[in-house]
Amino acid sequence: MIEMVFKRKYPKPDVSDEDLDKLRRIKSSMKEEKRKVIRLSIILDYLEDYSDDRIAARNNINKNTVKKCLSKLREFGLDAALNDLPRPGKPRIITDDDKAWIINLACTKPSDHGYPDELWSYTIMVDYIRKNNPSLKNISRSTVYEILNNAEIKPHKVRYYVEKRDNNFEEKMATVLHVYKEIDMVNNGVIIPELRDTVTLSFDKKPGIQAISLTSKELPPVPGKHPSVTRDYEYRRLGTLSLLAGIDLHTGIVTEIVSRTHNSDDFIAFLKKLDSSYTKNKKIRIILDNLKVHTSDKTREYLLTVPNRFEFVFTPKHGSWLNIVEMLFSKLARTMLREIRVNTIDELKERIDKYFEEINRSPVIFRWKYKMDEI
Repeated sequence: MIEMVFKRKYPKPDVSDEDLDKLRRIKSSMKEEKRKVIRLSIILDYLEDYSDDRIAARNNINKNTVKKCLSKLREFGLDAALNDLPRPGKPRIITDDDKAWIINLACTKPSDHGYPDELWSYTIMVDYIRKNNPSLKNISRSTVYEILNNAEIKPHKVRYYVEKRDNNFEEKMATVLHVYKEIDMVNNGVIIPELRDTVTLSFDKKPGIQAISLTSKELPPVPGKHPSVTRDYEYRRLGTLSLLAGIDLHTGIVTEIVSRTHNSDDFIAFLKKLDSSYTKNKKIRIILDNLKVHTSDKTREYLLTVPNRFEFVFTPKHGSWLNIVEMLFSKLARTMLREIRVNTIDELKERIDKYFEEINRSPVIFRWKYKMDEI
């Protein structure tokens, strides 16, 4: 079939061969947006002298679309015909004062403005802004997000920190780090005469280990049906246990006891276990926190029965993170205790004991590195 050309009354714009090649390349691009490709096709057909009706049919579009595109081509040129013309109306501008007002609002709490919420959500914040600032009554959620993001403010999130409540924090931290440095030297074969008969442990407790049981049968993974262990979401609480553990920083051996409480009697029981685990000529130096049971009257009375046997090195208040044993507890929580279910609280105790028996068969010596170069 031979296409019939249509002669127009008004002259066509001058388009060089180079521009024509460029237009054809853009039209054949798979990445170009659809509306621009349609406009290119309209212009190319127009340059081939097709009528408006024929151009519309070839491109499967409305005739008015063809007329609008060619009108822009004749009046404003090729670039204008390919792209959208600027829309009428004054662009909305948010002043610096408005931005400062939004940022200041984000630095307050919703409860300060009559809301029950503790933290701002963008929905609540946009609602408040529209109601209380006439110049921002049409502000969008995305605009509020952009303003706060540029100011690096995230009022919907909380970050926690540990307040330094110990006036001698730096000095106590240095004492603990000096102990770690001494251990590192001894473990590397350096002889420190005054530490020849001293063993050092890092000790802490992990209270509130929950014993949780299932309320119905657990389903194992089944290929093709469900890839993971499947459980009823309901469970039964059987109680909690407390773990008291100390890791020998020279050998990696862990000494532990598991109890339903974590009082002075439990701590004394732990000290007695240590006392029976090491030869009598050894001084047992323990890095531990400032829990009251560590210095209670009961604990002091016991220490008087074993003079010069124990030496305590206290971490600063809110400085338990300086204690190496926390690494052990973190690993315990991420591995054996993760998603654990038991039938009885005694079973949980047995499994914790077994966990440390396995660790002690292949002990790992933990090393402290933070700020060690400064000691």
